[in-house]
Amino acid sequence: MGLRDLLVYVDNSSRWRRQLALATDLASRHGCRLTAAYTPHLSERQLAERRTAEIGLVSGSDVGRLDQRAAATMAATADAVREELEAFGRTSGLPVRWCLLEAPASVSLPQEARYADLCILEHSQAAEADPTSYTLAEKLLFTTGRPILSIPPNPPASTLGQHVAVAWNSSRASARSLHDALLVIQAAAQVTVITVNPASFSNRPGAAPIERLLDHLELHGVRPELVAVTGVPGGAIAETLQDKAREVGADMLVAGAFGQPRLWERLMGGTTRDLLDRMTLPVQMSS
Repeated sequence: MGLRDLLVYVDNSSRWRRQLALATDLASRHGCRLTAAYTPHLSERQLAERRTAEIGLVSGSDVGRLDQRAAATMAATADAVREELEAFGRTSGLPVRWCLLEAPASVSLPQEARYADLCILEHSQAAEADPTSYTLAEKLLFTTGRPILSIPPNPPASTLGQHVAVAWNSSRASARSLHDALLVIQAAAQVTVITVNPASFSNRPGAAPIERLLDHLELHGVRPELVAVTGVPGGAIAETLQDKAREVGADMLVAGAFGQPRLWERLMGGTTRDLLDRMTLPVQMSS
């Protein structure tokens, strides 16, 4: 059994084809329905042009033409995404669904994601964005109740879920993320479990040995490789996890999301924050 209902949010950036390609790769492996959601919105370049216009540096007629060009670009992107989605459906024989979101993605996408097995979207933050604000991917992580697979702007591989790395430290967060990723893990050709400084959790009173996790996965038909890394400073755990995942050839990482939002402040744990801020390969998380 694998994923049955996969959702990908495609944005208005020049990278939307890569976002859709990774989603179709995963959908093909699981033989599941793929829904592509798109919200017409201004790109970072268009936003910059609009801000320039708003402070009066261009004429009113130029502002009108700017808005017309932006609307035409968004409509053209929507048409292109839908055409490629439908072409994938015809070629693969898999069901596809097009979802044009009318409300802002931060409002409408959580509603869509709650009816999917997994939501995929790019994790990116505009350079000028408020560093204390949440990205869309982070908002979804804490508002959907579903696993979120965030992809960096330039993912290193063209596949998704072929080789899955699992970050494990025996915490509630890592257990939840592992459980929510089981469908992806079971369909993977290769699975690697990565532990960083394992003595920090395996030596606790009453702690179960790592073999319990391996046994649990084997009952689900998964025979993972185990990689342990020791002597890693606390501030380097996230980077080490991603470096080791890339080193073993993984195309995605499953990790726990530590902490939770309060008044939209960034209260996530340091390792989670580092994973998201320094993302170099796709990361699936649950909260």
